[in-house]
Amino acid sequence: MIGTIINTVTILVGSTVGSLARRGIKKSYQDSMFTAMGLAALALGFNAVSRHMPDSRYPVLFIISLAAGGLIGTVLDLDGRFNRLVSHYSRSNLAQGLSTGILLYCIGTLSIVGPMMSALYGDNTYLFTNATLDLVTSAVLAATYGAGMLLAAPVLFCWQGAIYLITKLAGPVIPDELVTEVSIVGGILIAASGLNILKIKDCRTLNLLPALAMPILFFICKKLLGI
Repeated sequence: MIGTIINTVTILVGSTVGSLARRGIKKSYQDSMFTAMGLAALALGFNAVSRHMPDSRYPVLFIISLAAGGLIGTVLDLDGRFNRLVSHYSRSNLAQGLSTGILLYCIGTLSIVGPMMSALYGDNTYLFTNATLDLVTSAVLAATYGAGMLLAAPVLFCWQGAIYLITKLAGPVIPDELVTEVSIVGGILIAASGLNILKIKDCRTLNLLPALAMPILFFICKKLLGI
């Protein structure tokens, strides 16, 4: 768990530094950082999709996942509920920042495979690399959205901790194909966050979050049916 702990600490440190620096940043500079984060999210999302799409054995699965997950999220009004909850405690657009940050921190190959490698082989290389990236990302996000970005750190800890514990208890039960499919869907959600930040299209990204569970359900059903 040392890798996950360090990854969590780097987000806390980066968010603290970024939020302190934010006080001295002019409005025009903050707007420029918004644009930079939007473009970065688009680039990271498209990169994840293009990198994993050639390895997908189920090229239609991500479409079904987005459609079904988006429908479930809309029925549950995840985006609206989250925004109302955050708005109750903050007048800024923190909800947008948190949803973007959580996706960037948690939905990526390093953040998924890293805890697995740590649990199976004691290798924290992926997690240390991810921690370095998250240190910079969290500082920029906090400078843009404020100290509330600290709340993303416990989410990352629970996410990576759950993967670590499952792998530790059950062994290498997460197939590479599942990581590929989740990474494709996650890349699309990250790109959608970029569109939100740039005010190109309000994709209500949180309503799409259940799409991440669809590949998992697919592989569980596939395993149970022996396909």
